[in-house]
Parts: sequence; structure tokens; C-alpha cells
Amino acid sequence: MGARGPPATAAAAALFLLLGRLLAAAVATEDSGEGEEAGAGEELQFQIINFNYKTVRVTWNTSEFTGANLTFLYGFHGNELRPCSQYLLRGGRTAGCLLDAEGDTVMKFSIRNGTRSLLSRSVWISYYLKPRSPTDLKFRWHPEAVTVTCSDLPYRNLLYEIQYKSSFDTGWQSQELENTCHVTIPGLDVDRCYSFRARVSTVEDVYGPETYPSDWTEVAHQQGGEHTDSCREKTVFSKFILIYGLVAFLTVFLLFLSSWKLRRIKKLLMPSVPDPKFSFPGLFESHHGNFQEWIKDTQHVTHLTKADEGEPDCVLAEALVVEEPPEIEAPASPTMVTMTTAAPGKDPAGEPGQPLRQHPPGEEVVSVGGFTFVISDNAYVTL
Repeated sequence: MGARGPPATAAAAALFLLLGRLLAAAVATEDSGEGEEAGAGEELQFQIINFNYKTVRVTWNTSEFTGANLTFLYGFHGNELRPCSQYLLRGGRTAGCLLDAEGDTVMKFSIRNGTRSLLSRSVWISYYLKPRSPTDLKFRWHPEAVTVTCSDLPYRNLLYEIQYKSSFDTGWQSQELENTCHVTIPGLDVDRCYSFRARVSTVEDVYGPETYPSDWTEVAHQQGGEHTDSCREKTVFSKFILIYGLVAFLTVFLLFLSSWKLRRIKKLLMPSVPDPKFSFPGLFESHHGNFQEWIKDTQHVTHLTKADEGEPDCVLAEALVVEEPPEIEAPASPTMVTMTTAAPGKDPAGEPGQPLRQHPPGEEVVSVGGFTFVISDNAYVTL
């Protein structure tokens, strides 16, 4: 393979390209001769791809010649035409030819239907160049940047393109094209996982508009400055799920906390009236709302009840034995305490003709050795 040395400036390259095309067209017209006239009126579409000056593939459209087996003749460096040795078939019919290239040179070819020439051309194969993909990609990481390098191809006027994307990107991001495979991409985080790929394209001003970019390289994954098998999308997805889950949990928690605080504030500002049924057990169940009966029952306050008929009245009085003063002669027998109830018209301690002293209801009068005491219902003695 011989590498063509293109002109130094873009203007000179464009002029050289135009002159080359005119020369190729003139040679094709001269070589076609009679066969081109036989194919007049019939347009045969064709495509040429020069794979890195290694292999040339020529294909044509067979829709206009259904059922016909077209032949392909070619030659390099002005040599005589020779038939194709490796045809490409489509539907059992010839649809192209695959041939070995002989460097950057002019290829003359002819497509025929039997003896009738359908198309004859002479072209620079560099006009249809498709470079090979870059090889040996290497990565050198810097703070917030990475430099991608690879092996340069052995001919000039090529553009090297690097694309990258992180796990958070939906599409590929392209870096500006460089004329050498030494591309620095700024603004990258070394701890994040990135995918990289590269390809080569030609300078249109030198090679023309009919060239093809190379195929993309295999995707390389880098994280933490080291090669990794893949950037797992499910990890990113799980992170988003975790974040959204935490946000939802916090939202629900805050709503619950706000509701609880509002209830406490409402209870503080407008306290509820307690139900007396629960504050006073037994008031409504046993006493039917009678508070006086309920308070007597709960405080264990009972009336002084009279002794049974079978018991003598002196049982209570025995605890109230009062000894007479020394200056008074004590009777021979112990003083008996008598308990009487004041009659309505007579005071037991006074004279018969004196007015009665009124005692509160429920009290009893007790006479002990000439002394009179008043006993209330709770068995207290009132002097």
C-alpha cells in the first residue's frame, strides 16, 4: 500500500481533487467508447468502498437487470482489464466484486451485460476510502479529565473522534475531532463509570464527500482509572429507586408527624370534656347518678347503727367509764351509763319547767354519773 501525500493547503487539495476527477472522467469516456454508447439510456447505480487500501468492494444495483448475470472487469495503474475473481451474489445473481487493492491509485473498471458495456469508470480509490478502526486505546486520567490515545493510521488528513457517556447519560457525547489520536476530554469524574469508543474519518476537503468513517471500536469501560467489564445500568437504576424511596418515606413521615402535632395542638387549645362515667366509677352503674350515695360509699362513711336487740345497751357504754373526783364520794357500785333520747318536751339534764335545749337532729344524749353528753351519729362525744 502506498500512502498518497495530499497538498499542504486546503485550496491546493481541493484543486487537486477537482483535476483528478476531471482526469478520471476523461479516461473513462475514452475507454468506454462503443460500449458506453450501447448502454446509453440505462442508469446503473454502483457503490465503491475502499477498506483502508486493503480491499475494494464494488457493488451495483441489479433491479434494472433482473435475471441477468453482469460481469465486472477492472485494472490498476493503467493495466489491461481483467475479470473479477470473487463475485458477490444476491438472489443467485452477481451483484458485486471484491478485489485486492494495490495502494492509492487509479482503478479502471467496466460492468457489462454479456458483451455490452453498461458502465465504465476510472476513479481514485482514495475518494471512497473507509479507514480501519483505531486500535490499542489507552486512557490516562487526570483530575477531572482523561486523555485517550491510540495508534495513528499510516496516512495523513484523518480525524479521530472519541465518544463517551456515563451511566447517567442517555446518549453518547462527542469530543472535538483531532488530527491525531491523542484526545483529552475535560470535565470527567474519575470515580464514575464511563464508556468510550473511537473512530476515524477523513478530511472532506482532501478526500472528497464520498468517503466513509471507520467502524466504531469496541466499547471500553473505565471506572476509578481502571478497566471494568461494564457500567451496569441496573446500579444506577437502583440508586434512583433508593433516592425516590427515601424521599417518599420522608414525605409520609413528615405528613404523619404534622398530623400528630396538629392533634396535640388541637387538644391543647380545645381540651375535650372528660366523661364522668370514667372519672367516677360506680356513680352511674351502681348509684344511678346519685352523687351523695356514691360519695358515702366510696369514702366508707357509715351511720352509727343501733346494736342488735339481743345485745345489751351497755356494750358501748362500758368504754365510757368515768371515775368520780376524789372529793366526791363514789357510790359503792360502779356508775352505770344510761343512754336516753331526749323527749320532745323535756330536757333530761335540766329541770322540768325549763325550756328545752335543742340538739341537732341525729344526736343522742348520754348521762354518765350525773353528767350529760351528746353523741353524734359518728360516735363522737360533744360536751
